[in-house]
Amino acid sequence: MKHIIVLGDGMADEPIEQLGGRTPLQAADTPAMDWLAAHGRCGMLKTVPEGYHPGSEIANLAVLGYDLDRVFEGRGSLEAASMGIEIEPDEMAMRCNIICIENGLIKNHSAGHITTAEAAELIDFLQKQLGGTDANFYRGVSYRHLLKLKGGDKRIDCTPPHDVPGTPFRDVMVRPLVPEAAATATRLNELILRSQQILPSHPINLRRVSEGKDPANSIWPWSPGYKPRMETLAQRYGIKSGVVISAVDLIRGIGVYAGLRPIEVEGATGLYDTNYEGKVQAAINALHSHDFVYLHIEASDEAGHEGDVNLKVRTIENLDHRVLQPLIEAVAQMEEPVAIGLLPDHPTPCRVRTHTAAPVPFVIYNPTANPDGVTRYDEFSTAEGAFGSLAGEQFMEAFFRE
Repeated sequence: MKHIIVLGDGMADEPIEQLGGRTPLQAADTPAMDWLAAHGRCGMLKTVPEGYHPGSEIANLAVLGYDLDRVFEGRGSLEAASMGIEIEPDEMAMRCNIICIENGLIKNHSAGHITTAEAAELIDFLQKQLGGTDANFYRGVSYRHLLKLKGGDKRIDCTPPHDVPGTPFRDVMVRPLVPEAAATATRLNELILRSQQILPSHPINLRRVSEGKDPANSIWPWSPGYKPRMETLAQRYGIKSGVVISAVDLIRGIGVYAGLRPIEVEGATGLYDTNYEGKVQAAINALHSHDFVYLHIEASDEAGHEGDVNLKVRTIENLDHRVLQPLIEAVAQMEEPVAIGLLPDHPTPCRVRTHTAAPVPFVIYNPTANPDGVTRYDEFSTAEGAFGSLAGEQFMEAFFRE
């Protein structure tokens, strides 16, 4: 039996008045998702343990069956693995967004979804102006980058910028959680303020403003940690070989530590315009030579962060029509049976424009197992499924046991 998990990042939501009291999953046209529900076994999964922030790093590690108390070391350290950047024993790694601040408020977490090429110039500029000693900046994708700090103390309170749009940035700057971390917090806040002095006048931002686009006028470091120690999925579940397919450094980094080989797909953006066809074809190809595929689609999460209800419905339909349908058709022709798992990592409700810790709907389709009678894939229908309510590593145990 081969296995593939299709993860629609953030696609779970809440009932929305604009959709007649339905969620985007309920309102969307999803024949492939519903087929999986009707031929599989369903349930709800709690992906965010008590005491943890509902970030994608937490939720995806939980989906893959990891004990967060044992392995979690922040988002930055995971993204560093995807970028091929080593974290030394005396270093702390952090995700480093470049964001847009307007009138002292955090306007958005993505600098208006700045392009990777534009962002690369800005990160190189920041490294030249602010890096090279204790702090160093590394290029990522779009607004998502990496900051390493020598001697950093991770016992600090850092607010993810996508959680606080419209908030005065000074209200959510870095705070020490223990006296020993005060120097780290002070240094990071210095870097934030210095970036705000030098970024607005960069030619990239002058051009963006002239074109009516949001400037990338501040850095925002968050999710600190050291190099994690994780067992691979081969060690945990006996997988011989596996791959991870994602446009997001965080997910690829989790995959690297989990022992999965990242596959790059041209045109994979992490947005609604991502190369759906290229990603599913890469997954289908990988199933011919690997035991396990983790296929991550980011688009619905970004739509939720923007609060764009119609866009979120469209991204869910794209996932259904352009990824799940061809995948179902392809695995039906394969000699070895393939189990398909479908779920989000967390909800990203359009109402709040950020992640929540509510349980998410999942379905496990195994061609050798009897279905449970659920016929719709959404946040309410799957709660009536055979698995009931699961948490943490119970999903992966069920996925490989089915």
